[in-house]
Formats: sequence, structure tokens, C-alpha cells
Amino acid sequence: MRTKVIATLGPASANIETIRKMVLNGVRILRLNFSHSNAENFRPVIKMIREVEKELSISLTTMGDLCGPKIRVGEIKGAPYEITKYTNVYLGMPEESDKYTDCPFIPLDQPELLHGLVDGMLVSLSDGILQFIVTETIEKDKLYKLEVQNSGILSSRKGIAFPGKNLALAAFTEKDKVDLAEGIEIGVDSFAMSFVQTAKDVEDVKAEMQKRGVWLPVIAKIERQNAVENIESILKVADAIMVARGDLGLECKLSLVPVIQKRLIRACRHAQKPVIVATQMMLSMVKNPIPTRAEANDVANAIMDGADCCMLSEETAIGDYPAEAVGFIKEIAEATEPYYFERIDGPYKPKKETNPIKYLSYSACLLADNIDSPAILCHSNSGESARVICSRRPKQQVHCLTPDKSVPAYLNFFWGMTPVVTDASVCEHRVRLEMYLEGNIAFPRGKGYILVSGQPTPGQTESRTNEIKLYYK
Repeated sequence: MRTKVIATLGPASANIETIRKMVLNGVRILRLNFSHSNAENFRPVIKMIREVEKELSISLTTMGDLCGPKIRVGEIKGAPYEITKYTNVYLGMPEESDKYTDCPFIPLDQPELLHGLVDGMLVSLSDGILQFIVTETIEKDKLYKLEVQNSGILSSRKGIAFPGKNLALAAFTEKDKVDLAEGIEIGVDSFAMSFVQTAKDVEDVKAEMQKRGVWLPVIAKIERQNAVENIESILKVADAIMVARGDLGLECKLSLVPVIQKRLIRACRHAQKPVIVATQMMLSMVKNPIPTRAEANDVANAIMDGADCCMLSEETAIGDYPAEAVGFIKEIAEATEPYYFERIDGPYKPKKETNPIKYLSYSACLLADNIDSPAILCHSNSGESARVICSRRPKQQVHCLTPDKSVPAYLNFFWGMTPVVTDASVCEHRVRLEMYLEGNIAFPRGKGYILVSGQPTPGQTESRTNEIKLYYK
């Protein structure tokens, strides 16, 4: 299986037996959700993950998911109660509530959220269950009248969204700064950032890491229309992208989310950045031992689109069948990937540009295809050349040897990638690859293998990938 699986840990799975089962079924990244816990509670969980990693000799990555700004309404007087379609409600600052009592008043104590709200804008509440349209601006940036678009129960402290509106809220909150610092201290390998709107949001997290003298991958969660529109600039600074379809489906028309998913995946492959597809992939398996047909198709379509990773949330955090949910994704991936290769008909050809690494990587994939090689083996200090090889989508698994122990945590996000920490005492990169190949019984004899490495030459001022070797074992 080349598709990577991310499993969210929670009450149902934060134990060593379940973690082991999920890893054996294909999990390589374990998500720690800071919306529901803190670093100190995750400390024993990370210890268990490292024990499984050592026991199975499989590199595992922990991903701390920062919760971002909590956008919720305040206490609604008389709630909960039922509201009906085409009736009205007020939305405004809490101090205005006593002046307007002819219909329900929804208080919002973050004034910046009301800035720029105009007639005709859509507002949604309770994960989109209740929909409203702004019909009257009573006091600009302070108080509005809304028309109810569908009947339902109006409750306090529910999440509110303003689809398509640029929210004047920093994605990186004070709580996130604390969680980031404490997460780094306990050994979290990477961080996902919620409610990204612009490249600056990602840069804020990276700047905070830099203050602490560390570099860890930052995954930008695409949950807002603004982020979709700014994806090219976000991709330049983010290390990976998550298509977070839950909140994205509130921000954009639900009918557009499948197309947005495809566009985001394509943009990531062109940028050689990994992409995660998340939300409700196997949601029925929270209670059921098998997924629905629609869920199986959803996972398969994400793989066919070219997703690097599929992420499970409630399915593994609170579900009754966490390891089984992972196992079904593995089955679907193993059935889907052969057809994916049929459809693309060979590795992706790079566009015309001066980019020796990309063309060398493409050549390695073509040669591996031509001789039906079981694997492509690459040596890379930073992992860059291996990432470019994976972006070409070769049929072969890509084994990346690196002397840097921090690199495998990032490489685990990439489709078809197997990261390996190599022995740095051996000087030549090619020799390291040959020793790994000869000493690994998983690589059968009598076959040709493609080795990609960087051998210094007199004209090189820095170590770069410059060599492809066809090696017969």
C-alpha cells in the first residue's frame, strides 16, 4: 500500500495494543487533537507510540493538531428553542440584546467577526444545521437582522461560520502557542494548523518554532474559502496541506467540495507537497463493523485523485472499530492503486523547465518502470529528491535513506515513501544504498534496482542529487 493513513488517537485507541494493530494495518501518522486535550495528557501516549515504533522497526510520526480560534456564539436567552423558516433573529454584540426583544438575539462577543458583514451574506450555525441570510444592517459592524432559512433548534455556545467572509482573526492563538511549545517539549513531530486563511498564518507558526530553535513540518488545514483562493501562496510556505472537508463544507457550497478537493490535490502534487484528505471517510464505522458503499467509494476516489494520506478522526478516536477502520482503508487502497496506475499510464512527466532534480527523478521512475524494478532506493540528506520522485507517482515503493533522524517524520506524509535512517559512518551515499539493498531480504535477488544518490564532483559546491545507478542484486 502506497497511500498513507493518519489515525486520530482518543479514548478508543490511546492504548498500546490498538496503536500496534493500527500500525500493522498501515497507519504511519498518529494525530493528537489539542482541541480536546493538552501536551501533558499526550506524554504517555507518545511514549506508547515510541515503544511500538521500536518494536516493529517502523518509523512513525506524531501530528499535533492545534485547535485555532474558537468561533462560537454566546449565551442565548431562553435557548434552546425551536425556530422556524423565514422568521427573524438578531445577531450582534451582547450589550445590544436588551434593546431588541421582539425575536431571538444571538450574541457574539468577538466584534471583529461582525466587521464587513453586509446584507445578503450567509451565516451558518451548529455545523451548518441552521442557515441564515443577513437582511438588514441595523448598526454597521455591531448589529444585524437575519432571516432563518431552515427550521431547527437554536442553542447557546454553538459554532458560527460566515462562508466566504475574510475573518479578522489570527489563526495562531495564544492557546496554540502554549500547545506548540509544550508539544515540542514532549516530542511531537509535526503540527497541523487550523483555520488557515493566508500564507502569513503558516509563517506565524514557523516563526514561533524558529524562536525555539526547531524546524518541524507544518500542515495547513484548508477549511475556509479564503484559503482555497490563496492556495498557491500557502503552498509556498506550508509543508503539507489538509483538505478538511468538514468546515470546508460550511464555508463553500457542499456541491463544490469534491471539485475543490481535486484541485487542491493537483496543486499539491505540482508543488511536491503532500496532501491529506480528511473528515467522514469511514464515519459509519464509529458504530458499525464495516463502512458504507459510499464511504468505500469516497476513499477510493481520494486515492484516484492522488491523495498522499487519508485521515480518520472519530472513527479511530471514539469508534468501536479503530483498527478495523484502518484495515478497510488498506484494503481499498490495495484494490484501487493498480487501477490508478492503469489510468495515469506511467510516471507523471514534468513540465518544460530547467529543473535537473525533477528530470533526474522522472528518469529514475522511467527506468524503474522499464526494467520492472521492485523498488527505487534514494539517498537524501533532506529528503527533497525522494519527495520529488514520489510526486512522479512511480509504481515502485520509494525507500529514502537519510542520516538525519528528524527527516523520516516528514517523509511519512508522502505517498509511496518508506523512510530509513542510515549509517552515517559510511562515507559514500551510493555505498550506503548498496549495503541497505544487499542486507535487506525484502528485496529479492535476480532483480534490477534503481539507486538515486548524490556523489560529490570537483565542480559541485554543495551536495546535490546527481546520479542514477542500475544495480542488479
